[in-house]
Amino acid sequence: MNILLVKLSSLGDVLHNLPVVWDLRHKYPESKIDWVVEESYVSLLEPLKTNQDFRGIDRAISLAFRRWKKSLKNGEFVRSIQEFIAFKKELQQTQYDLIIETQGLIKSAFVTYLVNKSPNARIIGLANQTEYSGYEPLARKFYTESIQVPFRCHAVDRSRWLAAAACEQAPPDSAQAPPQFYPSHYLQQLTDLSNLSTLPNLSKDKLGFDMTQPYVLCFHSTARDAKRWANDHWVTIGKDLASRGIQVVLPWGNQDEKAISAQLAKQIPNAIVPGSFSIETAFYLVANATLTIGVDTGLTHLAAIFNRPTIEIYCDSPCWKTEAYWSEKIINLGDTQAPPSATEVLEAIQKLMQ
Repeated sequence: MNILLVKLSSLGDVLHNLPVVWDLRHKYPESKIDWVVEESYVSLLEPLKTNQDFRGIDRAISLAFRRWKKSLKNGEFVRSIQEFIAFKKELQQTQYDLIIETQGLIKSAFVTYLVNKSPNARIIGLANQTEYSGYEPLARKFYTESIQVPFRCHAVDRSRWLAAAACEQAPPDSAQAPPQFYPSHYLQQLTDLSNLSTLPNLSKDKLGFDMTQPYVLCFHSTARDAKRWANDHWVTIGKDLASRGIQVVLPWGNQDEKAISAQLAKQIPNAIVPGSFSIETAFYLVANATLTIGVDTGLTHLAAIFNRPTIEIYCDSPCWKTEAYWSEKIINLGDTQAPPSATEVLEAIQKLMQ
């Protein structure tokens, strides 16, 4: 059987969709499994690629809806059309028997329309919106089977419900069958720093800090300002961490976030504003951090998925939707319009660093 997953973006959503691969492999161990994803997030799938020791994703097929849309606005029509034709050609190299579209948007459902399908192919998608998640009802027109999921449903569980329907099984019990994300051998490779000298992007000169010494990553910003935690709180916990002799690292993703990092660093002894880094570098940094503290954003979720000591801070989004429920190494604090206090986070730090 040839299976195609469609989950295009964004960082956190793609990460929360990873358990679907494991669920499908359990049911169909010999099947070919491919995944269509936005080009910016292909690197998230690389650790799940099939190799001689592991069977996971056989092919990651990238598309560039976001870039094409921007290019069209800039008048680069011919280039965008050429790239779209190339994507369609690559997509149709394989004839698929089962297509699972877990995003529930028209653009992701449209990808299923382009697929080279076998005569009796099944196209699985969402029948309904879930609370606080994007959904476009017209997407159902592209499916052969629309699956009803609970209105209040965790992001990981929502995708797993669709996979279960595709496998003609009952929805998984997360307590009995907790989600799996990346293979253990890959996580072990990330934390092996014996070959650090061969990885120039991880050098002290490049990063601005020594990752062989204890450090805490503080992801203070995200796409929506309302999800940010108060700067004064970051300063409070930063000073506490610095007093323990731990490097406080304040990553950023754009110039506005860099300015916030610089502002915080001025108030936290020896705090570090690192250089910009790729998702691939972020994998190493998150895997080797003593602790990650962050708001509801993709790289915070990456730390939780790695099962590393993590404090997830919710300020203006529902904790139940993306909280990491699979490990005691992860503490989730706050909720919609109910951010945690600095004292609560300090207590969580103490608990995780005992």
